[in-house]
Amino acid sequence: MSIGLTTPNGWNRLTLGDHADIIFSNVDKKSYDGQKPVRLCNYTDVYYRDYIENADGLMESTATDLEIKKFSLKKGDVLITKDSESSDDIGVPALVTRDFDNVLCGYHLAIIRPTTGGLDGAFISQVFRSYYMRKQLYREANGVTRYGLGVDSLRQLELLAPAFPIQLKIRDVLSSWDQAIEKMKSLVTAKSNARRGLMQQLLDGNTLWHGSSGTTRRKLHLGDIVAHESRVTMKPKGAFLAAGIRSHGKGVFLKHDFEAEDIALDELFLLRTNDLVVNITFGWEGAVAIVPPEADGALVSHRFPTFIFKQGVSFPGYFRHVIRQKRFVHEMGLASPGGAGRNRVLSKTDFLRIPIELPAYEEQQRIAEVLNACDREIELLQKQLEALKEQKLGLMQKLLTGVVRVKVN
Repeated sequence: MSIGLTTPNGWNRLTLGDHADIIFSNVDKKSYDGQKPVRLCNYTDVYYRDYIENADGLMESTATDLEIKKFSLKKGDVLITKDSESSDDIGVPALVTRDFDNVLCGYHLAIIRPTTGGLDGAFISQVFRSYYMRKQLYREANGVTRYGLGVDSLRQLELLAPAFPIQLKIRDVLSSWDQAIEKMKSLVTAKSNARRGLMQQLLDGNTLWHGSSGTTRRKLHLGDIVAHESRVTMKPKGAFLAAGIRSHGKGVFLKHDFEAEDIALDELFLLRTNDLVVNITFGWEGAVAIVPPEADGALVSHRFPTFIFKQGVSFPGYFRHVIRQKRFVHEMGLASPGGAGRNRVLSKTDFLRIPIELPAYEEQQRIAEVLNACDREIELLQKQLEALKEQKLGLMQKLLTGVVRVKVN
């Protein structure tokens, strides 16, 4: 199998199966008599972790003595996903950082275990993130609705490897980037959790700050706050700006240059900035949003009724946070009778009956300012996280192909 790369001076072109065992587990969820309790690493544990460091949150299962001996994780193992519904998820690696006696590789994973002094597990884990290895994995993943890798295809994978001490140096360099990325991830998580708690306190009226009026909240219905406004327009003859709504209060998404011929309707409806818009088909899933300025003038179908906020009653910026609360989504679910999925259509009448506890208008503005500041901080941290990932990825590609060399003292 050719990887289409020149072997750098001083490096070797290796076949994975010559330097590592490829172990496919047959352990899945079990509860048979005579077996011992174990923890089981599965697809999601690998996909969402770069390292397997502990057994927290792993699936509980059972296994025989032979399975425990054969499939328990050892320090230096590399776990990869060997089958998935998406080819992009195939071969995603996670390095095992210590020995485990009763944590086993799950059925949808494979263990790559170095057997010689030619390859280091941490180095292999980084190689499985490289462009040239990803291309090989895409080529080897077979399937139609589900993709999978076989033992033989994994054994035949080629990789470029320098001398073992240089592998360890590359490992250390990239690990330092991984540690910085993990710290940034933890910071984003901590800030997001703090923001979620603060939002709950502020919207429930349990937290006040200096200058807050602390006035009693009015018990209203959504219909006291917004009014239905429909702006019918004829479907354009050419391409136009269309819009949709993400579920779980995640906002509006735009479809630029949407072709008129792709929709059979003759009439569409116009969005304006600060409209409250809902998808009646997926209202039960929280498909509701405040229209942002960039979506002003976008067109939607009759399944997206729009509402305007009554002057001086509610501040749209405040309500952008209200509609993301679990309580509000739950109420939308109650207003969407019927069976599962598309059979659950939102009743606009019941939607407008959703109960709302509303502070004074000025208080709404202050709360929105605080929460918006939290959102901006989290967004900035997320951008910094993505920048770290991109920088690490660029350096990794150069280190793993010998373009950039490291020195061993």
